[in-house]
Amino acid sequence: MVIRLTKSYSEMQRFQTFDERFEYLKLANGIGQATFGFDRYLNQNFYNSREWQDVRRIVMIRDNGCDLGVIGYDFNFSPLIHHMNPMSVEDIVHGQDWILDPEYLILTTHKTHNDIHFGSKRTIPRTVIARTPGDTNLW
Repeated sequence: MVIRLTKSYSEMQRFQTFDERFEYLKLANGIGQATFGFDRYLNQNFYNSREWQDVRRIVMIRDNGCDLGVIGYDFNFSPLIHHMNPMSVEDIVHGQDWILDPEYLILTTHKTHNDIHFGSKRTIPRTVIARTPGDTNLW
């Protein structure tokens, strides 16, 4: 079985901005594409395992609690760890090492995670533009 890991944390670090990282990570799978279907119990068992909880903590600390690991995109609720390379039923069944390797994982919000999968940028967070004196003058 050939495993193609096309995206990694080390490579993603070349991109500094949230938008660049989003573009690197987006999958554009499309709505309704089958994932685990009737085998969902496998990924639920995986995500409740001690091994996953341990690596999840490591990734949250590494990424400083920031969406896509970008400083300034902090959030304090519902952190989600995203597999940069989609995981399959076979990956779980065969216990592929990469599914627990922080090199292929990134911290994100639920909204950003969905946007990565469905290729939309509409709900991703935007940076706040600093206000300056006179920036509201119309002319």
